[in-house]
Order: sequence, then C-alpha cells, then structure tokens
Amino acid sequence: MTHRTPAERHTPVLRDRIVELLAPALGERGAVYVDGTLGMGGHTEAILTACPGVTAVGIDRDTEALALAGERLSTFGERFVPVHAVYDEIPEALAERGIREAQAILFDLGVSSLQLDEAGRGFAYRMDAPLDMRMDQSTGQTAADVLNSYDVRELETILRDFGEERFARKIARAVVAEREREPFTTSARLVQLLHDVVPAASQRSGGHPAKRTFQALRIEVNAELSVWARALPAALSLLPVGGRIAVLSYHSLEDRITKRGLALGATSSAPPDLPVELPEHKPWLRLLTRGAEVADDAERAGNPRAASVRLRAAERTRANPRGEAGVDVQNHGKKAWETSETTTNMGETR
Repeated sequence: MTHRTPAERHTPVLRDRIVELLAPALGERGAVYVDGTLGMGGHTEAILTACPGVTAVGIDRDTEALALAGERLSTFGERFVPVHAVYDEIPEALAERGIREAQAILFDLGVSSLQLDEAGRGFAYRMDAPLDMRMDQSTGQTAADVLNSYDVRELETILRDFGEERFARKIARAVVAEREREPFTTSARLVQLLHDVVPAASQRSGGHPAKRTFQALRIEVNAELSVWARALPAALSLLPVGGRIAVLSYHSLEDRITKRGLALGATSSAPPDLPVELPEHKPWLRLLTRGAEVADDAERAGNPRAASVRLRAAERTRANPRGEAGVDVQNHGKKAWETSETTTNMGETR
C-alpha cells in the first residue's frame, strides 16, 4: 500500500477562513497560536505559513495524531510545539511551558479524519472493528465497556441525550438482552442489531441506523460535552485583549455550548432595571461571525467532512474589572452548559 502523507490524508475544513479570522491577532513576532484539537495539523500548517513570527502549540489527546502532525509540521522546527493532553487542560499545558496567554486559539471539535478513517479505532459504523472509540487509546473505558456494563436506563439516557436517538429505549433494551447472550466486542454485531431494531421507515428517512448510536457512544466514551463545557471558558481565560478564538462544531450539542459560551461574553451582564451600565457589566467579547458560518457549496463538494460544520469566532475586547484578562472559568462554563439546548442534529465528523 502506498504511504499517504498527512496532507494527502486530510483536508482541513474552512482552512482559509480560519486563517482570515485568526491572523489579525497574530501579527506580532512571538505571538502564540494554540490548536486545541491538532488532528493531522492542517490548520496549524496554514497558520504557521501565513504568520511567520508565530509559535504554534498543538494539543491532542490522540498520540497517533500527534505523531502524524509532527511529521507534517517538521519543517517549522521549534515554531511547532506538540502537547499530549485533553483540550480542557490547555491552561496547565501552556503554564508548564512558561506561556501565560495565547493570541489565537482554534478548536476543531468532534471525531477527526484520522480516527474515522482508521478501521481499527471503531469510530466508523461502515467498517467492522473493535468497539474502542477512545480518542486517547492509552486510558479510559471503551465503547464496548459502555455497552456491556451500563444498565438499560443509563444506555437509554446517553442514546437520547448524546445521539438524539428517537428509539433510545428500544435500542437500550435490545443491547442489554443481546449482551446476555454474548458481550459486544466489535462494531459489525452492534450495527446488525441496530439494523434489526430501528424501524425500516426511519432508516429510509433518517439515514444509517447506526449513526446516532455511534455518535452517542463516542461522546460518552470521551466525555466530549463536559470536556468542551470546561475547555471553552478555560481557553477564553487565556486570551489577551485583541486575542481571538475560533470553533468548528459538527453537531448541535457542542455547537449549542459554543454559541451560549460566546454569547455570554458578548452580552452585557447589567440587570435589566439598572439605569446606567457599569464598566464591569460591559461585554468582553465581540462576535466575529454572524450566527454560525457554514462551508460553501464548492468546499462541501470537494471535502465531505465540511458538510455539517458550523463556525463561530470571537475577539477579546476588554480585561475584566480587576484589569486582568481572566474569565471565571467554572461559572462561565457552568452557565454555557446549563443554558445549552439540544437542537436538530447536524452531523458527526470533522
């Protein structure tokens, strides 16, 4: 088999738009760009090329992705710093390297092209593989562990809440009954069960019957939503005035957290009956996108991963009342999580 380079294997979604949004914050030599979900390094390559004075810190929980991105970005030498961590650990990862702030931060959420395309990872329902689905294969429970150990109510909850699956209860009961016969180990058996359980009419109108269940299992295994609810305010706390953040989301659950988290910072916190807005109540973020931007027809045609993407971005406009750039990470993340609402599912890959 011919070896394909990371650049040949992966086309970054909305690459040029990401550069357009983040480059204005990276004009000064010594500026720091953080890619919180490095993947195979396509966005970081574009930023390093467009902004010669920038150092990029690439964070990923997937060690295979770090290795491939390192291959792709080796020509940039010390300007690229790879970090093995989960993206809600960004402040600690930067602090360990003596970095106190980042002028631009990107998150490209969801399952990566690498993870989806590698049959052995278990993310893709169209290929039989071990039911793993861990983004970091060195730690944590697998999708098989979830299927074989969660009770009916727990399975129903994650299928309903994380997969927006209409037939969550029916599927959960079928899984528990089937695992009594033999524990789940590979994806093909689960996919066959879903083909049998999900009504044919729904399969004709709603796409592949495994799509929502696989999304739910992946989110549960990797704690994606709770991690993201912590990661967004943690990243905002690192932005100096003039710093920018961009987020690419691929389903409504994570996009809703993003939307609410950025809106909280871009909206006055003054009580409605306060006659004069005090400085500490003024917004501290400026939204750079009108709603969520989507890929155009040409990109969707050339890069199927872009079909469901939603892009939101914002700029830090002021320090907090104490003259610092920090954000109350715990409270801000809690508000973004609590006010997020489930909307129509948009997709599952990046």
